[in-house]
Amino acid sequence: MSKNREYPERPFVGVGVVVLRGNEVLLIQRGKAPNKGQWSIPGGKQRLGETIVQAVHRELLEETRVKIKQPALLDVVDVIMPDDKGEIQYHYTLVDYQAEWLSGECRSGDDADAVKWVSFDELNSVGLLKITREIILKAFSNYAMK
Repeated sequence: MSKNREYPERPFVGVGVVVLRGNEVLLIQRGKAPNKGQWSIPGGKQRLGETIVQAVHRELLEETRVKIKQPALLDVVDVIMPDDKGEIQYHYTLVDYQAEWLSGECRSGDDADAVKWVSFDELNSVGLLKITREIILKAFSNYAMK
């Protein structure tokens, strides 16, 4: 089995988590490819022997030092990125959760170059991928319906 993130033999399973604190969402600036330098939600690859929810908590703590209340499933998305020749360079199946902030002051660590809280009104001023923006808006919508 290939362990390479680039040109994998099969998709990698990853997790993402939309952490909400009032009208703010926690964002990280990615420190690795793909999308290095891009603002996104915290997350990463699931490890062998780890449940998906364990992966959510671990990745969030590693990247941001933040703890959350019990996460709820938000969506499952496919990220398939071909190279210039049309070959699949990256393929991730991402299981995205949403959760409320519980504790911890955000500090970047592990794969995150930077971490910050962004208000709902500031989302348009942050360069987010379309799918990331959609996931965040879905979480805010669910949060508002509580």
